[in-house]
Amino acid sequence: MADGRWSPGRKEADADEFRPVLDIIEPGRQRRLTVLVRLLLLIPHFIVLFFLHIAAFFAVIVGWFAALVLGRLPDPVFRFLAGFLGYDMRVSASQMLLIDRYPPFALTPPPDYPVQIDVRPTQLNRLAVLFRVFLMIPAAVVQSLAVYGWWVLAFVWWLITLVLGRMPRPLFEATAATLRYRMRFSSYVMMLTPAYPKGLFGDDDLAVSQGHSASATRPLVMSSAGKWLVVLFLVLGLAGHITTPVTTTTMTSDDDTVRVSGRP
Repeated sequence: MADGRWSPGRKEADADEFRPVLDIIEPGRQRRLTVLVRLLLLIPHFIVLFFLHIAAFFAVIVGWFAALVLGRLPDPVFRFLAGFLGYDMRVSASQMLLIDRYPPFALTPPPDYPVQIDVRPTQLNRLAVLFRVFLMIPAAVVQSLAVYGWWVLAFVWWLITLVLGRMPRPLFEATAATLRYRMRFSSYVMMLTPAYPKGLFGDDDLAVSQGHSASATRPLVMSSAGKWLVVLFLVLGLAGHITTPVTTTTMTSDDDTVRVSGRP
């Protein structure tokens, strides 16, 4: 994928259970100016996503009731939620410095855009839909820790990419793995797939035949350094979630002491 062109390749086998795919074409270099002001450039997309999240929330509620009756999402609901998820992933990929190309303002991207998702309509288990909010808890914890851990050191990743003009390969792998897991978690929550989120530490290097990979993340074969970075994200995420309640409790206790003693 060194030439930066979109090459869909063959799809993963559906012999077992198809898991949603996040295809990202790794950029060779990134423009330092766009890296410098990346978050400012994405502000319009954040505004659009705010309203799309509201619409998606109600679409999921409608889809949940429909899936209990039909055993699947209605086609209009599926198309909207899949489009919303793809839009969210394109903005997030840019925000996390995985790509350099600006995201389009569209639920359906150009075919040559370097971030694509692959979700497929399929039958859903009604019992799993009924208890989805409970079943998703373990995956929610994992994705929360990984994403939170990435953002703890976001300034470091931004500085590295700004100085080098590119994201080092192990960091790209770990960041892509984190975003892909969040995408699979979101797909499961929105009932776009019955497949439980997997693959935080990448794929088997035999997932596709040599020369048939569609992108840098299909399959996502991670180096040892990339896997250790994912572990670092999880550890930082856990530490952050542990220390935040402790800090909040301490501040609350101090505030209560001030009010009881009557002294500032």
